[in-house]
Order: sequence, then structure tokens, then C-alpha cells
Amino acid sequence: MQRYKCTISYDGTLFSGYQVQPGKRTVQSEIEEALRKLHKGSTIRISASGRTDAGVHAKGQVIHFDSPLQIPEDRWVKALHSLLPDDIVILKAEKAAPDFHARFDAKGKEYRYFIRLSDVKDPFTRHYQFQFGYQLDIEKMKEAAAYLIGTHDFTSFCSAKTEVEDRVRTLQRIEMDKDGDQLMFRFAGDGFLYNMVRILVGTLLETGRGLRQPDEMKAILAGKDRSLAGKTAASHGLYLWKVFY
Repeated sequence: MQRYKCTISYDGTLFSGYQVQPGKRTVQSEIEEALRKLHKGSTIRISASGRTDAGVHAKGQVIHFDSPLQIPEDRWVKALHSLLPDDIVILKAEKAAPDFHARFDAKGKEYRYFIRLSDVKDPFTRHYQFQFGYQLDIEKMKEAAAYLIGTHDFTSFCSAKTEVEDRVRTLQRIEMDKDGDQLMFRFAGDGFLYNMVRILVGTLLETGRGLRQPDEMKAILAGKDRSLAGKTAASHGLYLWKVFY
């Protein structure tokens, strides 16, 4: 058996998330079905760097799987593309060490979140940017973000459904770039909790609107209570951009 590492991209609009769910269309189920066909009916399971929710996109998700087939790396891409739907793309396939694990070997991730700053709807970006019609003070948002950089317990910034007990994570970078009516957030860290990026975005947007003061981030972190932070931003503005190994 040879272990393969694949970097993949997908449009999350028509998926019920990454992970297999009974009776629902997911990224994992589509890839595993393509692999089943390549392996003449044999089940091949894949593992990813992490799950993404319904509507969330990926530019650089990473998966791994084991296969007995002797196929050159570049041929894997062509073979899978012939069987996958158009909203999943295999960017790269490469041989990996037998003990490589897409999730447990990941050293960090980068997520990006895209916002359309307009009160006029755009039918062409409605699945890929979160439309937001309020004026924002970007400098106050950057000031607030500075309190979130570093190693903290992010309990206040994750879903109440989060099952992991250790909620300490390190955020190395939060950046905001505005270009015309588009605002892009860039988050880089050693790991992210369930809904963490979307809650961070929602809280920073409330700060930008003047509903919160930047230094409130300190109390929100210290409180370790989800109700202290802002709303969870919509899923369709979020992209898993890159996984670091």
C-alpha cells in the first residue's frame, strides 16, 4: 500500500460540509466514491486536515489515503478528475511517508474570509462573499484584532457544540485588506476550533460598527463564555486557504 497526499480545492456551495453524512452530498463522500470506482468497488477511506461546514469553501484542503494501485503521481490527478464533479478539483497528488497524517501532522492553517461591503446585492458573489451593508471603522477592527494575537483560551470564540476540551490556540496573524467594496480577513494559527474564524469575524464586525470597543476583546477572552462574543458570520464567506506541514 502506498500513502498519497492530495491538495484539493472545492466550492462548498452545494455541499453539506466536508464530512460524510447519511443521505447528504459531502466532499468526502464524492472523493471516496471516485476512489471506489478507481479501485473496482473497493472502499478507500480518506482523511483530511479538518472538516469544513456546509457552504464553506477550500482553496488548499489536504487529504491522504492509502492505495494498492501503482499509478504515477500526475496520473492520479487526471484519473480522479475524470470521476469527480466540477466543484471539486485535485490540485496536486504526491506520494507520502507511510505514517503521514493530513490532520495530525498539520502545523498550522490559514483561513480567509471575504466580505462585500455594499447594501446592494450582487447575484454573482452571493455564494462567495458575505454581503455587509454597514460602514466599518477598519482601524478599530485592527486594534481589536491585536488583542487576539498570541496564545489564548478561545472558548468564547467557538461554538457551544465544540467537543474538544483543550481550547487553547495560538493565532499568529490577523490581517484585513480592503480593496474597493471587498474586505478580506486573513487568519493564520496553529489550529482553529469549531466556528472560531466565523465568530472572530462576527465580533470584529461588531467592533467596526461601533457596537463594541476594541479593548473588550480582553474581557471576552478572559470570560470563556460564548455568549460574550459576537454573532457567527455566514459560512459562505469562509475559505480554508492553506494547511502548513
